[in-house]
Amino acid sequence: MNIRKAVPDDALGIAKAHVDSWRSAYRGLVPDDRLAGMDCSRRAGRFRESITQEEELIYVAEDAIGIAGFLALGPCRDPGIDSTATAEVYALYLAPEHWRKGMGRMMSREAERILEDQGYSRVVLWVFEGNTRGRLFYEAMGFVGDGATKTMDVGVPMRCIRYGKDL
Repeated sequence: MNIRKAVPDDALGIAKAHVDSWRSAYRGLVPDDRLAGMDCSRRAGRFRESITQEEELIYVAEDAIGIAGFLALGPCRDPGIDSTATAEVYALYLAPEHWRKGMGRMMSREAERILEDQGYSRVVLWVFEGNTRGRLFYEAMGFVGDGATKTMDVGVPMRCIRYGKDL
């Protein structure tokens, strides 16, 4: 597996990995109509714009077949946190056929290396409270819940838990 900085031509592959991951990981948590309504081409447009405008750091994980997943990183967006010292993993998604093969661990470690190289000393991320698989993954990677919560609207209100880790 190779992890590299995304280019605009990666947008559709990123969108497909994102949609496929959501549809598998969040079935039973997010309403089925919301999952069914996720559109790869519309998401690809958003990813292409974000990559082009460099709004966030986006990296792709690829294997011999193509894009398997992606990372989106940048300064922490949470109020009251020093975004010059604390970064945020905005997204870390793998297509379901790549789960439990070590790719997620490689992506998480690469995210930490990238952020540390940029001078960050801490990283945070948000996970749906009901996303047991995701929470266990991040805990295995050394992330710890810090007690912060927020609600995200994905067709229904979803409680999210913030995890953090010193780099």
